[in-house]
Amino acid sequence: MPEIVISPTQSRTLAVLDRVALGAVLVLPLLLLHAHGIAEGAIALADLCFLARSAITRDWVWARTPWLLIGWAWWAWLGVCSLPIPALHLGQGGTRSLVQAIVFVRFFVFVAALEHAILRAAEVRRWLYWLIAASAAYIAIQVVFQFFTGYGFWGDPIADEGVLTGPFRGPRAGPPFVRILFPAIIPWAASLLTRPGIGSLIGTWLLLIGGVAVALLIGQRMPFLLTLLGLAVIGLLLPRLRWGVLAAGVAVVALLVASPVVAPSAHYRLVAKFSAQMEHFAVSPYGELYTRAFEIAVQNPITGLGAEGMRTGCANPRYFRPSFDGSLPDGGGASFCWVHPHNYYLEALVNGGFPGLFLFCAESLAWLAALGRGLWRQPEPLRVALFAAALMQLWPIASSTSFTSMPVGGWSFLLLGWGLAEARWLNR
Repeated sequence: MPEIVISPTQSRTLAVLDRVALGAVLVLPLLLLHAHGIAEGAIALADLCFLARSAITRDWVWARTPWLLIGWAWWAWLGVCSLPIPALHLGQGGTRSLVQAIVFVRFFVFVAALEHAILRAAEVRRWLYWLIAASAAYIAIQVVFQFFTGYGFWGDPIADEGVLTGPFRGPRAGPPFVRILFPAIIPWAASLLTRPGIGSLIGTWLLLIGGVAVALLIGQRMPFLLTLLGLAVIGLLLPRLRWGVLAAGVAVVALLVASPVVAPSAHYRLVAKFSAQMEHFAVSPYGELYTRAFEIAVQNPITGLGAEGMRTGCANPRYFRPSFDGSLPDGGGASFCWVHPHNYYLEALVNGGFPGLFLFCAESLAWLAALGRGLWRQPEPLRVALFAAALMQLWPIASSTSFTSMPVGGWSFLLLGWGLAEARWLNR
């Protein structure tokens, strides 16, 4: 292949594109905290700059990255399933579903841009680390403040059932906090252990205990359970932190035992209400959604309903079926319907049928394989934390938002791209 010659004008253009893309990424944590719509624009801007750079340099090697090849196949299949062709039972959501399927590619391009270009420099990745750490501290400080005073810094009260909202106006603190928690604290905790003295050891333990305690105080069930999963991954892959992980586990048990007195609202949601939901899961809103999603897949096993399939099919009587325990003949009808099934794997199944589910599973495994490359032999703390964050995001037995919804989708793809960049460039 002939060498590509870059003119001085093109070189200046590339420099501008790189600076704009970097600025869009570095401002993204703030936007994901308080300006979700603008965050979508920042992601699109980073994508356009990256694609323009590739066009100028004629460098499209990144498009053949193994995980991205699977991503292209998943995106193409979702597009086919979303084509509005009633005669073939495709695209039952109409033009809106097709548009959503087409723009879904923006997240694949964004992650590739982070991995291959924007976060290539170690200095830039350090800047991003401090922004993520500051975001985690921002949420944690406001959660603790609200726990003791009843109000956040901006005057927002505690949400229904005692869920702590931190800096937000609704019960939204848990999902972003637990995703950025370990990338924020694990490098710091591991660094403390390299210093002599008992004070460093105690500081490491307190850092881990404090992070998990904040996740518990927030009072959101699934984020807390995912935090425990992430903590287990940290203990497995980072031997030097295992005693700290054990201390955090003991502290969690102690806090749960004491929660009826020190945090009754958290106790109600994490213990009492959660136990009741699991006992009667089939007739809970989650159980009804999962039953409806599975029925949609059974009736549309090859193509599903296209992008946003749950919004299209949930209230359609043809998909009403009895609940698993038989207590609801119509499975709850349309009373509980939502725009997504609250599980990423069921979402992929409803949107693209069983081929869509297979491609999503393959993509998830490809991401985790790339993130985890070499971690068992050389467990670098930040990479382990980013791997744990991705595993928490992709864990199949979990209730969730829609896969691409903001702000959780934005945090997840940002951390994913960061983790892939660390895996690609850390030792180069």
